[in-house]
Amino acid sequence: MEQNNIEHMAAQQEAKTESPWMSQIKNVNKKVAFSILGVLVVAGLAYSFKSLFIAATVNGSPISRWSVVRESEKQSGRDVLENMINQKIIEAELNKSGVSATSEEIDGEVKKISDRIASQGGTLLQALAMQGMTEDQLRVQLSIQKRLEKLLADKTQVSDADIDAYIKQNKLTQPKDVKKEDFRAQIKEDIQQNKFQQAAQAWVADITAKANINYFVTY
Repeated sequence: MEQNNIEHMAAQQEAKTESPWMSQIKNVNKKVAFSILGVLVVAGLAYSFKSLFIAATVNGSPISRWSVVRESEKQSGRDVLENMINQKIIEAELNKSGVSATSEEIDGEVKKISDRIASQGGTLLQALAMQGMTEDQLRVQLSIQKRLEKLLADKTQVSDADIDAYIKQNKLTQPKDVKKEDFRAQIKEDIQQNKFQQAAQAWVADITAKANINYFVTY
């Protein structure tokens, strides 16, 4: 018991007589420890998010994502920008017109495309991957097309006379294994698509000419 008291008193005396520089050293050690921890945290974050800045490394030499973006802009920046501008203009005009497309209509169009690809031995996902698209992007494009078809419906009407003239002009013959109504229905769809493309191009050209577009980048 006495031994414990003596050790306790000695510890107290040592604490009282601790030199100021010893306290400073301890404080410095704490600061160093916190600094090292901070560096490790920053390094960990940099490693985790390095893909935000670096696209690849070749023998340790980095290729920045910015250089990839810059090169991509040189090659196709103008086309990409024009497509984005046109889409924004088209969507704005369609919103003004009040024409809409339901989710059921879009689902139906997606199914048609999926079935057509499946009949050729492929899948929708494979086809989208080849085009660098996602299904959501496809649905946006289909929504725009469906709304445009409704808006321009009066310009894409096809009569029986149109079908007869198309058959005669292209010297088409009905296949033996295809019904007459199916044969004419396919031709009608082809004619409608041609009329729609012509009408849509003219409509887009007209609204684009009227739009206020300011370019801040020249490609």
